[in-house]
Amino acid sequence: MKEALFYKKDAAGHLVCHLCRHTCTIKDGQRGLCGVRENRCGTLFSLVYGKLMAAHVDPIEKKPLFHVLPGSLIYSLATAGCNFSCRFCQNADIAHMPKTGDKTVKGRYMAPEDVVESAMESGCRAIAFTYTEPTVFFEYALDTAMLARKKGLKTVFVSNGYMSELAVDAIAPVLDAANIDLKAYSDDFYRSLCGAHLEPVKESLRYLKKKGVFLEITTLLIPGLNDGEEEIRNLARFIRDDLGPETPWHISRFHPTYRLTDRGPTPVATLATARETGLSEGLHHVYTGNVPGHPGETTFCRSCGTPLIQRQGYMILNNTLSNGRCNHCGAAVHGVFS
Repeated sequence: MKEALFYKKDAAGHLVCHLCRHTCTIKDGQRGLCGVRENRCGTLFSLVYGKLMAAHVDPIEKKPLFHVLPGSLIYSLATAGCNFSCRFCQNADIAHMPKTGDKTVKGRYMAPEDVVESAMESGCRAIAFTYTEPTVFFEYALDTAMLARKKGLKTVFVSNGYMSELAVDAIAPVLDAANIDLKAYSDDFYRSLCGAHLEPVKESLRYLKKKGVFLEITTLLIPGLNDGEEEIRNLARFIRDDLGPETPWHISRFHPTYRLTDRGPTPVATLATARETGLSEGLHHVYTGNVPGHPGETTFCRSCGTPLIQRQGYMILNNTLSNGRCNHCGAAVHGVFS
């Protein structure tokens, strides 16, 4: 265990956690919504510091990140816990483990120093805090990211975007990039399917952008729930107007999972139409996800239209970028390429 960051005691003597935008009030002996931050006699503790449930070497494209060190390896890690309750969670077995059963917080201990060393030995150029929700193991991620920065490794959050401004202020100096799930453009969707709200995610995205963290956005397109034309346009316009048209947007294919099995996979035609909608609204880079080999995986030069990076799933088939610029017209491509 480690004492948590960002909490205060209220007038009733309870602890108020300010790590994420739920701002849970936690009584003695209880935990926050994430299931991994506990009030023990007036001190808030993280129950997952260093307790890994997953540690893998991945292609960075798997995050998905298409504009950060393309073709490189990234060391991906996660603890148990999440501050959302998504019915379509792809990692529910570890994300929701501390909220079910005996609520034991499991994991094998790995010190931040060992994470950085293992990443370097594996030939990785970056570390990703991913799979579950990195905000809930923030203290561990922060300590690891600070060490990684000293060793020349990049660091990445793959997140639902519900962290507080206090958390962003602390991590931004050592966080190079983030892929944030913008799950829908409907507060009803967030409330009924995720146990959260839309506006705090938008606020976090704006603040991450302001603090200089490179952003890519992912939306899992679920048939009948967030795939309407008007909603797609609203998502694209928010990204364009609030985050910048250069911000890469991944529109990914849904497959039935966890507690959302009453509908089939997203039709590929729906993804293609959504991608065209995003491009028509002025976004420079819109990608289709979970459809290996689809033309929507290719990065094109915004200026001259030249294919710059051709992909098939997580594999790069051809990369003609030169120092982050189009090799045909010389135009700069938005991203982290060195």
